[in-house]
Amino acid sequence: MATSLLALLDDIASLLDDVAALTKVATTKTAGVLADDLALNAQQVAGVDADRELPVVFAVAKGSLVNKAILVPAALAISAATPRLVTPLLMMGGLFLCYEGAEKVVHKVASRGHADAPPSAPAAVETDPAKLEAQKIKGAIRTDFILSAEIIVIALGSVTTAPLRTRLLVLVALGLVMTVGVYGVVAAIVKLDDAGLALLRTPASARLGGLRRAIGRGILRTAPWLMKALSVGGTLAMFLVGGSILLHGFPAAHHAATHLVEGMGVVARAVLPKLFDLAAGVAAGLATLLVVATLARLRRPAPPVG
Repeated sequence: MATSLLALLDDIASLLDDVAALTKVATTKTAGVLADDLALNAQQVAGVDADRELPVVFAVAKGSLVNKAILVPAALAISAATPRLVTPLLMMGGLFLCYEGAEKVVHKVASRGHADAPPSAPAAVETDPAKLEAQKIKGAIRTDFILSAEIIVIALGSVTTAPLRTRLLVLVALGLVMTVGVYGVVAAIVKLDDAGLALLRTPASARLGGLRRAIGRGILRTAPWLMKALSVGGTLAMFLVGGSILLHGFPAAHHAATHLVEGMGVVARAVLPKLFDLAAGVAAGLATLLVVATLARLRRPAPPVG
């Protein structure tokens, strides 16, 4: 009995060691996408009322866990049954990311172009704060689904030779770590201004009061620029991640881009592939946006004659 228990404990310890080692490898391979995931989600929850920021982050984090509860078994099942289906599904998600990025850029450019135009009839824009918040949460969860799918597929590729039980535990561990890590950092970012305000209100007579108030002023001055940088970074991340998925889905294009940077310096080898991803993402996003806009125009009913 004691021997069986010791053998069981030894098996569990060995399994946990394997899971920890493989999770570390998977996390390293997905670090770039995790950074994009952070930028995108921080941008998605920006602009919410201060008292609703943490509830929104918490709601998106719960949605992210639901995404992973769907994606982990789905990825294992698809990779086992029809592994060729993984790449087309990922490419569809990548194309959607590029489309969303292009839509954001075009909307931003169009709104600037019409800033000085005479006012026209107001468009039907949602003004209910609760509905706006629900839309923002829904959009963030949708984006998280695509990024989570890519992270899980990349992680799955690094543990393909491991037993099914180990693969499952690695993906679950990675999903939990990345959800807690990403949304913990997002929560800290969106509450930066509150932390700065609290430090700024420190009484001068308090211990290190002057230093705390100086730090608070620095945070309040930096926070808006950080949020703007995250907004730009989030949009760029859509193009970079989506373009990377699309290029990897076309082996000829991926090999051509890889061959082009061979023999170049370290900086060129690091920067040029990202520029290729960005260019592919922008081109695919704009093309998809044009197709969607054309189809919407064709489906629009013709104005009555006379």
